[in-house]
Amino acid sequence: MAVVLVVEDEDQVRVLAESYLEEQGHQVLSAGTPAGALALLQQSPAVDLLFTDLDLKGDIHAGIELAKAAIKLCPQLRVLYTTGRAITDGMKTRFVSGSATLAKPYTVDELRDSMLTNFQIDRLQRARR
Repeated sequence: MAVVLVVEDEDQVRVLAESYLEEQGHQVLSAGTPAGALALLQQSPAVDLLFTDLDLKGDIHAGIELAKAAIKLCPQLRVLYTTGRAITDGMKTRFVSGSATLAKPYTVDELRDSMLTNFQIDRLQRARR
């Protein structure tokens, strides 16, 4: 089990991601904005994974900037970006070190596999650091 902070501005997508993760036994926190996510991180520094959309409220760089600020608050945090858009090489250079991406739309299996493959997070244990 891991503590996962889901940041997604589309309510239906956020609720779906929350349910996927909860079904896998993870503790889930969620926010619809970068400011809401940072407030949650300040209150709950034991978050293992930030799962954020890159494009929040029409700003394609919002997820990248959120991840950078989140890492300053919680240096141990892992980051999984998601987007339905193409990811450019220029964007990749701005990603936090050790992060991964998951294309939208994704299935529960793809989300689970991405967490396991990229971060060794499965439903039975906390993230390995």
